[in-house]
Amino acid sequence: MTAGVGLPPGCKAYRSTPVFTEATIPSGLLRSHRTAPGTWGLIRVLEGRLLYRVLEPASERVLDPGGIPGLVEPGVPHEVAPLGPVRFQVDFHRMASAPAADDH
Repeated sequence: MTAGVGLPPGCKAYRSTPVFTEATIPSGLLRSHRTAPGTWGLIRVLEGRLLYRVLEPASERVLDPGGIPGLVEPGVPHEVAPLGPVRFQVDFHRMASAPAADDH
Protein backbone atom coordinates (compact mmCIF):
# COMPACT_ATOMS: atom_id res chain seq x y z
CA MET A 1 0.00 0.00 0.00
CA THR A 2 1.14 3.52 -0.72
CA ALA A 3 1.38 6.37 1.77
CA GLY A 4 -0.77 9.17 0.46
CA VAL A 5 -0.33 12.85 -0.04
CA GLY A 6 -3.46 14.55 1.26
CA LEU A 7 -4.48 11.89 3.77
CA PRO A 8 -5.09 13.34 7.23
CA PRO A 9 -2.49 12.66 9.94
CA GLY A 10 -3.24 9.40 11.75
CA CYS A 11 -4.97 7.83 8.74
CA LYS A 12 -3.96 4.17 8.39
CA ALA A 13 -4.22 1.78 5.43
CA TYR A 14 -6.47 -1.20 6.17
CA ARG A 15 -7.47 -2.83 2.87
CA SER A 16 -6.76 -2.88 -0.87
CA THR A 17 -8.94 -3.97 -3.75
CA PRO A 18 -7.77 -6.56 -6.25
CA VAL A 19 -5.96 -5.12 -9.28
CA PHE A 20 -8.61 -4.11 -11.83
CA THR A 21 -8.20 -3.84 -15.61
CA GLU A 22 -10.38 -2.14 -18.21
CA ALA A 23 -12.15 -5.51 -18.56
CA THR A 24 -12.61 -6.23 -14.84
CA ILE A 25 -13.57 -2.83 -13.36
CA PRO A 26 -16.73 -3.37 -11.30
CA SER A 27 -19.62 -1.48 -12.92
CA GLY A 28 -20.21 0.41 -9.67
CA LEU A 29 -16.86 2.19 -10.03
CA LEU A 30 -17.82 3.47 -13.49
CA ARG A 31 -20.78 5.46 -12.13
CA SER A 32 -21.22 7.79 -9.17
CA HIS A 33 -20.37 6.15 -5.84
CA ARG A 34 -18.94 7.17 -2.46
CA THR A 35 -16.74 5.73 0.25
CA ALA A 36 -18.19 5.23 3.70
CA PRO A 37 -17.99 8.06 6.24
CA GLY A 38 -14.45 8.24 7.61
CA THR A 39 -13.01 6.15 4.76
CA TRP A 40 -10.41 7.59 2.38
CA GLY A 41 -9.20 5.95 -0.82
CA LEU A 42 -6.05 6.20 -2.89
CA ILE A 43 -6.40 5.14 -6.53
CA ARG A 44 -3.05 3.80 -7.76
CA VAL A 45 -2.61 3.26 -11.50
CA LEU A 46 -0.07 0.52 -12.18
CA GLU A 47 -0.23 0.62 -16.01
CA GLY A 48 -2.06 2.80 -18.53
CA ARG A 49 -4.30 5.76 -17.78
CA LEU A 50 -7.51 6.20 -15.80
CA LEU A 51 -9.86 9.17 -15.75
CA TYR A 52 -10.80 10.05 -12.15
CA ARG A 53 -13.83 12.32 -11.92
CA VAL A 54 -14.99 13.95 -8.67
CA LEU A 55 -18.64 14.94 -9.06
CA GLU A 56 -19.05 17.39 -6.13
CA PRO A 57 -17.31 19.78 -6.52
CA ALA A 58 -16.78 18.89 -10.18
CA SER A 59 -13.21 18.14 -11.25
CA GLU A 60 -11.39 15.50 -13.23
CA ARG A 61 -7.85 14.26 -13.57
CA VAL A 62 -6.04 11.63 -15.61
CA LEU A 63 -4.14 9.22 -13.36
CA ASP A 64 -1.07 7.34 -14.58
CA PRO A 65 1.72 5.26 -13.01
CA GLY A 66 4.12 8.20 -12.74
CA GLY A 67 1.67 10.57 -11.07
CA ILE A 68 0.22 11.13 -7.64
CA PRO A 69 -2.54 8.64 -6.71
CA GLY A 70 -6.12 9.85 -6.93
CA LEU A 71 -7.34 10.92 -3.48
CA VAL A 72 -10.91 9.87 -2.64
CA GLU A 73 -12.33 11.81 0.29
CA PRO A 74 -15.01 10.28 2.55
CA GLY A 75 -18.55 10.59 1.21
CA VAL A 76 -17.58 12.53 -1.93
CA PRO A 77 -19.30 11.22 -5.10
CA HIS A 78 -16.83 10.13 -7.77
CA GLU A 79 -16.34 7.74 -10.69
CA VAL A 80 -13.57 6.41 -12.91
CA ALA A 81 -13.25 5.55 -16.61
CA PRO A 82 -10.45 3.63 -18.32
CA LEU A 83 -8.57 5.45 -21.08
CA GLY A 84 -7.53 2.34 -22.98
CA PRO A 85 -5.76 -0.62 -21.36
CA VAL A 86 -5.24 0.01 -17.64
CA ARG A 87 -4.35 -1.76 -14.39
CA PHE A 88 -5.19 -0.05 -11.08
CA GLN A 89 -5.90 -0.71 -7.44
CA VAL A 90 -7.59 1.23 -4.63
CA ASP A 91 -6.10 1.36 -1.13
CA PHE A 92 -8.55 2.21 1.67
CA HIS A 93 -7.52 4.20 4.75
CA ARG A 94 -9.27 5.32 7.93
CA MET A 95 -8.37 6.95 11.18
CA ALA A 96 -6.72 4.45 13.52
CA SER A 97 -9.64 4.70 15.94
CA ALA A 98 -12.42 4.38 13.30
CA PRO A 99 -14.52 1.20 13.17
CA ALA A 100 -14.42 -1.03 10.08
CA ALA A 101 -16.88 -0.16 7.30
CA ASP A 102 -18.04 -1.80 4.10
CA ASP A 103 -16.43 0.09 1.18
CA HIS A 104 -16.70 -0.12 -2.58
